[in-house]
Amino acid sequence: MTRRKLVFILVATTAFAALALSAARARDVPRVATGFVANVVCSETFVSGLDPRRNLTETTEAMPGAGLITWAMDTEVDLDRRDVTVTLFGLGRSHAVYREGVGCTLEHGETLAEIALPPARPQAAPLPEIAGPALVAPQTPQLAAALDRAFAEPAEPPFRRTRAVVVMKDGRVVAERYADGIGIETPLLGFSATKSVISALIGILVRDGKLAIDQPVPIAAWKNPDDPRHAITVDQLLRHTAGLALGSSLQASLASALEPVNRMKYMESDMAAYAESISLETAPGQAWNYHDGNFIILSHLIRGAAGGLAADVLRFARRELFDPLGMRNVVMQFDAAGTPEGSGAIMASARDWARFGQLYVDDGVAGGRRILPAGWVKYSASPTPNAWVGIGAGFWTNLGDSFGAKYRVEHGMPRDAFFAKGTIGQYVIIVPSQRLVIVRLGRSPNAPPKADGVFDLVRDVVAATSGNARLAGGN
Repeated sequence: MTRRKLVFILVATTAFAALALSAARARDVPRVATGFVANVVCSETFVSGLDPRRNLTETTEAMPGAGLITWAMDTEVDLDRRDVTVTLFGLGRSHAVYREGVGCTLEHGETLAEIALPPARPQAAPLPEIAGPALVAPQTPQLAAALDRAFAEPAEPPFRRTRAVVVMKDGRVVAERYADGIGIETPLLGFSATKSVISALIGILVRDGKLAIDQPVPIAAWKNPDDPRHAITVDQLLRHTAGLALGSSLQASLASALEPVNRMKYMESDMAAYAESISLETAPGQAWNYHDGNFIILSHLIRGAAGGLAADVLRFARRELFDPLGMRNVVMQFDAAGTPEGSGAIMASARDWARFGQLYVDDGVAGGRRILPAGWVKYSASPTPNAWVGIGAGFWTNLGDSFGAKYRVEHGMPRDAFFAKGTIGQYVIIVPSQRLVIVRLGRSPNAPPKADGVFDLVRDVVAATSGNARLAGGN
């Protein structure tokens, strides 16, 4: 066989394999697309109380390419059964079911068991309130102007569609505003800001000696020392350097439906089992690749350490994190197997997202109690090598020399800022040097990068709350 023929055969074989893989993934697109829509519409109809049609429109318009198929979707919201069914061209049926206290879950033919909710626990030591029960109007004209700009809509797309902004200075709300239909207690979907909450829960397990960041994770499927996945550590999962071949979760677009990680999220009953079955694409710690599978596996670790049941996870999260921070309007959602959907499904009011951010301003301490281990906040914000977007251990960060960090600083974000970030415009921004937390939630495209207005918001708020600015604090 000539060299030319050999090269031709190799190229043809590779191309055929790529086409076959693309075709296989393309078959998943209807289920992935309808699963995403069913989950979001169910959660924000039955937990947030938002209008499902408006919510669907705002969500899909923020995702490039989604309009190519959403016209062919049939979305049925049953207010009596409290479920949502979505089909695409009559195919790819997805069904999301609401369960009281735990939001919505995609079911794939199984009957979802009710999750026993732990009883409410009395607050051991009352926390200082971040605000009174009434809406906190901006405390200065400068803050009012900042919020005016954050909620202003451009004349043409891409639209900003800001849903909530909360500004907290020195632990007190000094400005907040909400879109129509949303209020102080409305739980809103954080998408991947959820990952930062999972990072905090992992930190609590590290504090208690149940996990170590630099040791192989206790995953049954990887227990064989000869399995190269056996070497994966908690740190690598938190930083997205574990190396599992699940594709990418960086973009919210129609094209992302082809990524295997989205098969995990929208077609698998047991997301963690699927993620843990995937082979390595790169050696653990060798390369950075952001995908949701890392945090589904971390969520599985939390479930196991908490006791094994969904109810155990709820009890653990409330006792160790939500209750001590005063997060009263927070909902954890689960997959059909009972593992928290820790890559993107926690819902909380904007004030509760701010309370979470304040924990990091206060170096992991709330109400005089150490919630996160000493050094965990610094670790969370420390940059991950080769992560070009600028990301730490469960948070995005402006520290380091990544392209993303430099870009954000050039556009007005403080150098020491780090933040929880969810797709299409969710932010919990922490600025330790200013003792400042800025929460911005909405429905804005990821690109262009200034579409959500967050650079202007942060720059305006820092200017309005720095130096001689006088702030009365929340009412």
